Order: sequence, then C-alpha cells, then structure tokens
Amino acid sequence: MSNILFSHSYYYPLDAKQWKNKTPYPPLGTIYAAALMRKKGYTVDLFDTNLLDNPYSITKKLEQQKPKYLVLYDDGFNYLTKMCLTTMREAAFEMLKIGKEHQCTTIVCSSDSTDHYEKYLANHADYIIQGEGEITLHDLIDALETGEEASNLKGVVSKKNGEIVKNPKRPVLQHLDELPLPAWDLIQMDAYKTIWKQGGKEFTLNLATTRGCPYKCNWCAKPIYGNRYNSHSPKYIVNHIQYLQEHYKVKRFWMCDDIFGLKPQWVQSFRDELKAKEVSIRYYIQSRVDLLLKEDTIEALADSGLEEVWVGAESGSQKILDGMDKGTKVEQIYEATQLLKLKDIRVAFFIQFGYLDETKSDIQKTIQMIKDLVPDNLGISVSYPLPGTKFYEKVKDDLKLKANWTDSNDLAMMFSGTFNSKFYRKLHKYVHKEYRKSLGIKNAKTLIKHPFKITFEKIRSIVLYAYYAPMAALYAAQLKGMRHVNN
Repeated sequence: MSNILFSHSYYYPLDAKQWKNKTPYPPLGTIYAAALMRKKGYTVDLFDTNLLDNPYSITKKLEQQKPKYLVLYDDGFNYLTKMCLTTMREAAFEMLKIGKEHQCTTIVCSSDSTDHYEKYLANHADYIIQGEGEITLHDLIDALETGEEASNLKGVVSKKNGEIVKNPKRPVLQHLDELPLPAWDLIQMDAYKTIWKQGGKEFTLNLATTRGCPYKCNWCAKPIYGNRYNSHSPKYIVNHIQYLQEHYKVKRFWMCDDIFGLKPQWVQSFRDELKAKEVSIRYYIQSRVDLLLKEDTIEALADSGLEEVWVGAESGSQKILDGMDKGTKVEQIYEATQLLKLKDIRVAFFIQFGYLDETKSDIQKTIQMIKDLVPDNLGISVSYPLPGTKFYEKVKDDLKLKANWTDSNDLAMMFSGTFNSKFYRKLHKYVHKEYRKSLGIKNAKTLIKHPFKITFEKIRSIVLYAYYAPMAALYAAQLKGMRHVNN
C-alpha cells in the first residue's frame, strides 16, 4: 500500500533550555501511530526531528522515499508539545510546505494544530486530526486510498470548496492494550544514547501507561487525550519493558503519564507483575500529592523501583491552589513529601508563579514551602494560558500581542497579572538561588549527622552555598524595589 512518512515538529536544539539538559526522549506518540498503520498493512518510515536544528533536511528524506503521505504526528505524551511553542509551529509550517512541494498529501495531528487548525490549513496542511489520532488517521488514509469522502470523518478538519469543515472529535480509545507496541525500530537509538552520554546521565526511555487526566485544573490543556482516563494493563506495560530491555539494554524509564497510577490498585498490580516476571527496573513519574497518600501507594511504588516523583505542588498558598481548581491541600504537599523521603524516593516540585490575583504574600508562602521541604529538584514556570482551558477564557482579552512562548524558557507574562514579566524572570532566578542555598544547608546537616551518606554532589552543594547565599540576597533586594503591576 501507500508509503507514509511520519514526522513531528519538536526540535530539542531549537529549545535551548531543553537541549542543555541533554535528556531527549524519542517521539513516543508518533511511533505508536506508525506501529498501528504498519499493522494495518501500510509501509511506514520516520523522519525524527528531535535531534535536528532545522526542518530543511526533510527534503532529502522526501526525495529518497517519495511518500504519498507526510504525517506530522506530534508526541502527545511530551508536555513540551502541549505548550505550542512558536519556534516549533514555524518549523511545522516549513515541513508542510516542503511536503507539498514533493506532492505529498499532508496531515497534522498535534496540540497546536488542534487549537489553531485554521493556521495550519493556511500553511500547506490538507487535513488536521483533532484529539487522539491513531484510529482517525487510519480511517482517513483508508478513505483517501479508496476515493471515499474524507472531509466528513470524525476528528478531521479540512477545507471543502474553500470553506473549513470541522467535524466532531472521535471518542478516545478505551482499550489501550489493543494497540501494538510502538515502532521502536524506526528510532535511531544510538543517537539518543550519545546525547545522554554527553550529558553524563544514564540513558532513559519513555513509556506511557495511561492516556488522559480526569482532574479539572483550570490552566492545564488536554487537547489530545482529554478528561477521560484510560490505562494499559500492568501485563502490557511489563511486556513492553521486557521488549525494551531485551532490544536496547535500558534499565531506567520515564513514565510520561500526566498522572501515574491513578486507577485503584494499578500500582500494586504493576509491582506484582514485575516480581512475577522477575523484571527489575528503576523509573520516575509525575503524580499528585493527594493520590500518593491513598492506600499503600508509596510503599508499592518504592517496591516496584520508583526513584523519583515529580508532583504538581504549584503553590504554597491555598488561595492560589483553590483558584486553580487544583483539588489539593498545602498540608498534603508536606505530608506526601515527607513520606516519600522516608522511602528514599526523590521528590521534585513543579512550581507555578503568576496565577491570577497572586500577591507577594502568596509568593512568600511558596518560597517558604520550598525552604521547609527542600525537594530534590525544582521546575519553575509562570502561568501560561492555553486554548481550551478556563484560565485561557479568563485572560484571552489580554493575549493580543503574544499568545504563545517562543521556547520553553520564555517566561513571558502574556496577560495582566499582579507583576510583570521582568519581575517573574527575576523571581525565577531568586527562587532557584534560595532553593540551592537551602539544599546546601540541608546537606551540611546530613554531613554532620550521617557522614557516610554524603555524596560528591551533596558536598558540592555545601561548597556552593557561599555563592548562592549572597546572590539570593541580591535578587531579593532587586525584587523588593520592583513595581506591582504588569507592564
């Protein structure tokens, strides 16, 4: 059957902050779609953009393969694609243009094209797939191959007689185990391993055990998998892990679910399946503090090989958490963090500044929480309005000059908040310095009480206290004099 060239539009080298980390993950969502289309009898190939710095080298691939279809299918498991960065959008437009120059039918499935389908249709896309895309893509290409009407398919947006036709989204998949394992053979795995080695980190692969999120945080975009929550079985995931260990000798995994292990007793069953198959792994996850406190979840996670959990702490102010419709309590952040540390599980916080009506008192509560709990890692951002969220609807009238960040380190305030972009960029630096200072103090106490538990990294953080303490004081003084308006 027809040759399909899969690609996507995220380029790590074009996102300086992420490229500096040297921890790129293969486009998992893309190779899930490729695997399904191959299972249905189509010939597929992949042009993986992750490690590239421009879209133009796709020309050579198109000349070699001469595919009938160019499918830009973004990795919906990668949160960076949900940010709809303008640098990546422009790269996608260029790839679509080159695809049309090579007589391809062009199809796009991504968060950004779901939100801004009219822009993509105006920039050389023939069809946009909205939401979860595998089944819709199969139906679309089958229809195109047989000459059937494609513009009326659920989940498809296209132009007909010069007018945009937007059909209802297709219901999401419920039985995820029906999907074949991703087409990992299309990934140049050695290239990824080289980048991880350059960064001095253990090579790690990404897995997704679920799709979707049932929680209602009003700033969080869910344009691909929606508010439904569906899980693979523990057996499917352990078989997937065994495949990756056998073929790529990988021992560590990033479970890239929005929330890992939400289904009752899933984590416990996963632990038991690993033990039954005698599979040993180390992994890290994203979760919620209220979920972690249920039943014996933390114990089961520790027993199954969990090393680190990233939690959406967001704020140390209950007022802000309630404003976000987060559904968690500040005291739960404290309790979950302390219990995880007792199990020697690393804890990392996602922190979000700049939400509506935030005051300096709210900011100080968040900083105090960080100093009290001293997480093992910290990710700081400012509130980012994404289409389809309640938060976006509240601030959309402010988004006239800028509606998307250029890259993930932009940190621009795109709506009228309490403080301006300059303030939050300075705050970002200050909180990181204050955190590093607290880490140095914590490790100094560890050195005194448990000298045999100290590591080189901990000693380094103690030494660097002499740098971070005066820098934190400097940034604090600069913040104190800044205006309280967004201008």
